[in-house]
Parts: sequence; structure tokens; C-alpha cells
Amino acid sequence: MSTINYSKWDHIEISDDEDDTHPNIDTPSLFRWRHQARVERMEEQKKKKEKFEHEKQGHQSKLAEMKRKLKESDEASSEFQKLKIEISELEKQEEEFRKKEEELKKEERLTPLNIDTICKEGASKTLINKTAQPPKELTEEEKIQRQQEFTKKYKKEIQKYGMLQKWDDSKQYLQEHNYLVCEETANYLVIWCIDLEVEEKHELMKHVSHQCIVMQFILELAKSLKTDPRSCVGAFFSRIKLGEKQYTDAFNDELEAFRGRIEERAKIRIEEAMKEYEEEERKKRLGPGGLDPEEVMQTLPEKLRKCFESQDIELLQKTVAEMPQEEAKYHIERCIDSGLWVPGGGDDDKTEEAKEGESASGATKESGDEVYDEVN
Repeated sequence: MSTINYSKWDHIEISDDEDDTHPNIDTPSLFRWRHQARVERMEEQKKKKEKFEHEKQGHQSKLAEMKRKLKESDEASSEFQKLKIEISELEKQEEEFRKKEEELKKEERLTPLNIDTICKEGASKTLINKTAQPPKELTEEEKIQRQQEFTKKYKKEIQKYGMLQKWDDSKQYLQEHNYLVCEETANYLVIWCIDLEVEEKHELMKHVSHQCIVMQFILELAKSLKTDPRSCVGAFFSRIKLGEKQYTDAFNDELEAFRGRIEERAKIRIEEAMKEYEEEERKKRLGPGGLDPEEVMQTLPEKLRKCFESQDIELLQKTVAEMPQEEAKYHIERCIDSGLWVPGGGDDDKTEEAKEGESASGATKESGDEVYDEVN
């Protein structure tokens, strides 16, 4: 019984529909690059083969024509001898064509299968191994706890890696500290980049972001090969140091996109911090009735607002007297609730604590008429 040769399945390029990528990697761009690179390689190989076939066909036609002429020519003629020499040279070239053809066939055999060349499924069946246990899916709380524990344990080592500059130094460091080649290190570097951008340490952020993308590309390579990320450290640095244009372009494009996302996230964090600070300050300003004195001041009629700005009691009394009673009561009550007006605040014989207590209870204990009468 003949055996099946499975060697052609040993190396298969991962298809471009793989969707399990790192969240910080621009997945569509990465897939487009993968597919484009593979299509270009296939197209180049196709043109190379077509060129060879064209040259081979031309050579065979020329050789056949020379042999035809040789049969028709006179053996004693000089043309006969000349044709024999030319035919001999063409036959030598034919040997070179055979060698080149073997090289092309070997190159084609060694080319990994991919989504564009792999054979179609004829028949299949699924076998479920009931004893195999799928990896446990961690909850958000467990992920956070794992990240915190990892950061606490290896923070100094991660930061040292983030400050490295040379490819060889990074490669050696990760190989010596291979426990850092994981998602937790990439997550810490992302957060560190955001912190640096918030602190306006832009150049340092750019440096750390480079190391972050290195880590993410290693993790992405491991997912593509379905292997341990620690085994991909050497492979990544070997490939990036070769300077292959498509690979370096993909790396640099992702690095710039990542830095843009860091800047946007830093802006959002700053805006959120400013809003939180403003809200805390607003709460500190709130009067006994829960109103913001600045907001109340802006909504007062212009004449009444000038009274409070100048702190002129007589002018205030005069202005309130000239206003309609209901309107005056409305604005005075809001002034009390915001702390702009303290009922009985002019009594010199009262302690500060008593005045504050009276101010805090003025809006709830006094009716609109009593407030209006006190101002007048």
C-alpha cells in the first residue's frame, strides 16, 4: 500500500481571515498587508514561470528549425558544419533549461500552501475529544487581579525593557527574561504610554511606545503560528533586522497609529480629570440650599447682580423695593440657597457658628414674605 506524503502540509501560511489579534493592533491593516504580500509573491512567481516557459518554447522552436535545415543542407557545404556547431550550442543550452525547470519545480513544492492555493474540502468529519478541557475563560475581575499582581512583581523589569533602544539589546533582554513576553507586559506598556503623554513627556512616550509595539508584534506572530510567544522572540528580531520593506512598513504604520491612539486617550483622560475637578469645585461652592452661587449670580437681573458685586446693602434694598414682589422673592430665595445672601448676617452680637446655622436654615424656615420683608 502506498503511503501518503504529508510533507506539503507541514508549512501552511495562515489565511488573512484570522480574527484573533491583539486589540492594539490595527487588524484590517495587518490582514490587508498579509494578503497583499502573499499575492505579490505569487504574482512574481507566476511571471517568473511564464518567462521561463516562453524562453524554453523559443529555444525548442529554434532548435527544431536548425535540425530541419541541417537535414536539407549538403554535408559537404560550409553551411552544414555551421549548423552542426549551432545545434551543439543549443543542445548545451537545453541542459541549462532542464536544470532551471527543476529549480522552479522545487521552489513551487517548497512554497507554503495558503488560502488562495489550498485544495478544497472533499469530505470531513469532526471528532470531539471529551477528555480535553478548554482553557478557563477569566472574568474581568480575575484579569484585573492578574494584571495587578504581575505589575507589582515585574514593574521594574518591564520599565527597564521599555527604556531599551537597540534591537539586539531588546532581543537579549527578552530572551533572558522570557516571562515578560506576555499580554500583561503589553498592557502595562500601553498604560505607561498614556501616563507619559498626560504628563506631557512626549519624547519618552514615543520611545516606550516603540517597545510596546515590538511586544505586540511578537504576541501577534505567536498567535499566527499558534505557538508560545517566548519562542517567537528570535524570529521577530531576525525578521525586523532583515529590513524587509513590507514588514518594516507595517511595523512603522502600526507604531504611528498606536501613538495617535495614545494621544487621543490622553486627551480624553485630561478632559475627564478637568471635569471631575470642576465638579468637585462646584460642590464646594454650593450654598445651604444646594445651589451654585456662580450660576445664581449669572441668572440675576443686571441691577440686582451689581448690588451683590458691589456688596451695597442700601442699593440692594432699594433695588428689591423697586422690583415686583414675586420676582424679588424668587431671586432672594435663590440667593439664600446659594449662600449669596445670609439672613440676619449683619447681627454683630452673633457668633460665626450661629450665623452659619441661621444661613443654612434660612431658606427652609422663612417664607417668601419674611425674606422679602427682611431685605426691605
